[in-house]
Amino acid sequence: MKLAQLHYTSAPPGPDGSGFRFTAVTPGVPAGLLREAEQLIGYEPPREAPPRPGPEQLAGFPQALSLSVLADGSRLLARSVYTGADYSGRWGNFHAHAVHLPQPADSGPAVGALPITSWGSPQWAFDTPADGAPPLAAVPVPRPHDPAGLAGFVTARGPWLAGFFADVRRLGEDPAAPQIVLVEADSEAVARWIMLACSVLPHQRGQWLTFTTYTRRPQLARQQIIGVVPEDGLGLAGQESRYRVYDVTRAAAPAPGAPDAWADTASRIWQARRQELFAEVRRLGADPYDAGPLAALALAADIPLPAPGRTSAADWAAGHREALDAARLHALAVALAGPGASQGDRDAAEVAACGRLLAALDGWAPPAVCEPLAELALAEAVRGAAVPAALPSAGALGGPARARLAARLEPELRAALGAAGTEPGDRAGLLRVASVLGADTADLLPGVARQLARALLADPERAYGEGVRAALAELPALRALVLDQLDSLAAGDPAAARILFARTGLRLTASDARPHLRMCASAAGVVGAAPDRVAALHALLGESGVSLYAEPLVLRTAMRLVWDGEAPGAGEAALVLGATGAKVHRDAGTWELLARAAALAPAGDPDAAELAPEVLAHFHELLPAPLRPSLLILELARNLRAGTTGPGWVRQALDLGSTGPEPGARAQAYEALSARLLLAEDRPETELRALIESNDAELLAAYRQAAREPEVTARLRLAPGFVADCFTVWSSQPQAGPVWQEARTDLLDGVLRPVVRGLEPAELSSVEEALARLGGRWAEDFRTWQRPGAMGRLRGRFKWGGGS
Repeated sequence: MKLAQLHYTSAPPGPDGSGFRFTAVTPGVPAGLLREAEQLIGYEPPREAPPRPGPEQLAGFPQALSLSVLADGSRLLARSVYTGADYSGRWGNFHAHAVHLPQPADSGPAVGALPITSWGSPQWAFDTPADGAPPLAAVPVPRPHDPAGLAGFVTARGPWLAGFFADVRRLGEDPAAPQIVLVEADSEAVARWIMLACSVLPHQRGQWLTFTTYTRRPQLARQQIIGVVPEDGLGLAGQESRYRVYDVTRAAAPAPGAPDAWADTASRIWQARRQELFAEVRRLGADPYDAGPLAALALAADIPLPAPGRTSAADWAAGHREALDAARLHALAVALAGPGASQGDRDAAEVAACGRLLAALDGWAPPAVCEPLAELALAEAVRGAAVPAALPSAGALGGPARARLAARLEPELRAALGAAGTEPGDRAGLLRVASVLGADTADLLPGVARQLARALLADPERAYGEGVRAALAELPALRALVLDQLDSLAAGDPAAARILFARTGLRLTASDARPHLRMCASAAGVVGAAPDRVAALHALLGESGVSLYAEPLVLRTAMRLVWDGEAPGAGEAALVLGATGAKVHRDAGTWELLARAAALAPAGDPDAAELAPEVLAHFHELLPAPLRPSLLILELARNLRAGTTGPGWVRQALDLGSTGPEPGARAQAYEALSARLLLAEDRPETELRALIESNDAELLAAYRQAAREPEVTARLRLAPGFVADCFTVWSSQPQAGPVWQEARTDLLDGVLRPVVRGLEPAELSSVEEALARLGGRWAEDFRTWQRPGAMGRLRGRFKWGGGS
């Protein structure tokens, strides 16, 4: 490598002129580069400098060592020093010695010394050398290292280092990052700041970090890091978008800013005098500003870090376990888990990261490496009652360590398991910890199982987390007790148990003989797949694995699952009762579902009247008062249709109707009663008179509706005797109450008249003959009724005249 040199100063008159000019330049340097360099290497002495300094005073003037990027992408490394008065005695002469570094900024990996290491190099000239400016082979060699001086510098500026490194990081990441201004009375201190900055950067970025250790005009400086003396630093603070000012001559130690784990770790490494770790972290090939690898090396080197650094180290090591040797992994584990690591600030994020590192090492690294992290995970699980899903395996803890840890943690473990505020899922996790430690907690298992089962039914998605799944998989005794509790609870709330299986991954095995749970687990598939609900009921009972006669409560669970807590239809209830018998319903408490199925059936359901007598016969003494009227009136409806009632059934229907049966049950009875009064051949006149004299609006409305049924209309058209009978009945009792008056008018005009108008003359004659056989004026009244307007005149003449 050939590096051109440039010397610039104020020279006496000669062939090349006088004043400031280049006095020696390596041949071949372009004129354009000289013009650009001239703008970068000037020097102004400090404001307070003596006008005619002596040799000792000159040695105290700041030196301006700078690295600048030129227009063509190359760099100019220059040192400018004050030399006092010039040849003519004028004040203000200086000498600049520069080296041109021609590598373009986008070249491959940089090699060679960092430019800042040339600070104090004996190769820097204070005047123009007599032999001119031959090219150099490399950057000027550094002066001898001063470790004590550097250590003292780092100690004195320790509070500022983390913030400084964070700003240096921004310089490397963002071209528009604010310039860093270093206010120091001694430019050598600025050079040490820059050395620190380059040490934490990747080598190539350190070679391209631009700087100047001294300038009188920081506002005009283009470098990324700028050094100024105290009097020139005034007025720069407060311009955060342009400058980040570090003035250790005036300001107290800064307050902690936003956490930057990488910068904080770099600061602590320097303060621990372990700067060689920066070279080691580069060999790991990690991201240059990733806090994880740097923090891992720091902890392994016994450098304490706060929680963010420890968390970053654990997370990185979990994903790069092969990057560290066994000794460093062990040292890292000890540092993360040791009592000195927490400093009272260990948080959930750090505990979780240590858990991930343990999971990565468990079974891969030797037990000695895993053991500290395993002890930390178990202790934190007990004390924080937040058990991770992945706990150490049996191989992560040696026997002595397990016994020691169990003796220390068992009292806390039992206290946490018994504490009122511990969540059921956390209790299950603590039982897993007890299992890993070999602690005896068998006496606490039933209580934990009971609480966990209730939580699973109350909020299955929340309760069935990763930790609970792990506990049920790892602890067979806990699983058995939880399933027992769930089976018992499912018998009382099968819908909740069905939701549990629908919304979680909990599944039963073939050996899990819990009949209620088995039905709940199968309900979703069985109920939808069966051809009808009664078939679904029998399929579910088959899934239970037990006989409903040996375990009657499975019938109640199955019926609740199929009908979702509602009563079955009357026909379904009749089939279930016929298939199972009454005794099992008594034992299971499902008889009320059958009773409600009949009592709540709609008016048009004929199965209700058939079911009601069965319910009354089998469960009479169990029936609650509100259901009895409906069942009794439905039984009457069935008997009316069968023709098996004794006398007084109209009065009986009215009496039962007044006791508060369900509307559908009463409507069924009134419909059956009306049909019998209209169509039965053996209709007693006393029952008809009871209907008319009841003046009951609902019963007479049912009678009017029954008269409009197709069966009645068809019979009127085909049977003249039936027409005559209906005429005599509907023309009767003009003195009865207003409800009957309205009903008879509607029946004669709305039902009978349209039919009569459609009869043939021969059919009308047959009707009149039938009326004549009854005697009295019925035939004459019928002929008069047929004439328009006749009803009003005849209404007062109609009286009860009998009829079949």
